[in-house]
Amino acid sequence: MTTPLTIYLVLTPGVLLLDYAGPAEALRMARDMGAPLVMHTCGPCSGVKTSLGTQLADIEPLPQRLPPNSLVLITGNSHEQEDYATPAAQQVVQWLQSAVLPDTRLASICSGALLLAMAGQLDGLRCTTHHTLLDDLQALAPTAQVQADRIFVDDGRVLTSAGITTGIDLALYIVEQVANAALAAQVARRLVMYTRRGPNDPQLSPWLAHRNHMHPAVHRAQDALTTSLVQDPARRWSLPELADVAFVSPRHLSRLFMQYTGISVLDYQQQLRMARAQELMAHNPALTQEQLAEVCGFGSARDFRRVWARCL
Repeated sequence: MTTPLTIYLVLTPGVLLLDYAGPAEALRMARDMGAPLVMHTCGPCSGVKTSLGTQLADIEPLPQRLPPNSLVLITGNSHEQEDYATPAAQQVVQWLQSAVLPDTRLASICSGALLLAMAGQLDGLRCTTHHTLLDDLQALAPTAQVQADRIFVDDGRVLTSAGITTGIDLALYIVEQVANAALAAQVARRLVMYTRRGPNDPQLSPWLAHRNHMHPAVHRAQDALTTSLVQDPARRWSLPELADVAFVSPRHLSRLFMQYTGISVLDYQQQLRMARAQELMAHNPALTQEQLAEVCGFGSARDFRRVWARCL
């Protein structure tokens, strides 16, 4: 049984509401859709005033001990210079210095990286924050490798995002890590967020490419392909089978798919299989072409090599 990842979303007074609500909703949706996640919203105060002037209540206290397999996610604030000088923010800094264990993962959204830096958690690491705060972050963490051109940065144990909406990109990335890319794609679709951004590669992930349309029949076919590639990768969908899932005729599905995605059903399916192969190779470079062909739904190693050469 997979051990769930326990996520602590840390809020301080003046929290930028989208920094909290955006990632929290993405993670909540993923949890409700089966991702092994446990979520807590905590902070130094039981209630905080947000950037919009509204109040958030029933916030849990900062835990004295963090369990194994946990991730602390520090949300950002709207007026960080004033907000982070308060006793509440300094309490979070002290807590980060004392409660975080060697195996605790850390993450930040927007100016939340400044609190990580104050706690000495970014020393020597690659990291980022909102573009207006890059110099401030470098001043607080002089040995850190502050990245100015990244949506978010993954330095293994620590994840930092550039700000505001990038927190949702970061949340989807976490979902992909703890569950799988297909589930992250389903959450992105539910958020109507098909142009998902990654930490390093400017190219769109094949799992989310060709999704910037609103046609329900095409989405149903795409959902079937992405889900089955994770749950039953050896399955080979025929066009009539996909058409049944999409509730249209095979000929109409082919026409719709090309019209709304710009590629054929077959090309889309092969791109997904190649993405899956690349993920498997990254985790296990010893896999042979025959093994990759089998677990990614290709008929043979020859078919795998042919599609690899064409796509990559």
